[in-house]
Amino acid sequence: MDTEHEQRLTATEERSKSNQHRLNEVERRQNNLEELVGTVKALAIREENVESVVKEIKLDVKELTGKSGKRWDTIVDKVLLTIVGAILLFIMAKLGF
Repeated sequence: MDTEHEQRLTATEERSKSNQHRLNEVERRQNNLEELVGTVKALAIREENVESVVKEIKLDVKELTGKSGKRWDTIVDKVLLTIVGAILLFIMAKLGF
């Protein structure tokens, strides 16, 4: 019976070593997953910050393009009014008014 117990003990020790290696691998993978989760959280925070900055930039661009468009419209209106006024003055001068 001693050889049988010795064989069983040897098999149990080998299984224990194998299980320990597997547990070490699981711990390594778990650490990698925890590191990945931390990285994803950091990226999410940075993405939120970038999103808010992009929104601000969009608002600024809309405001700037709106101002230049309004200025251009004002200039065109004044030029057209000047031309129409000149034409009316010319016609009135020819008619003797």
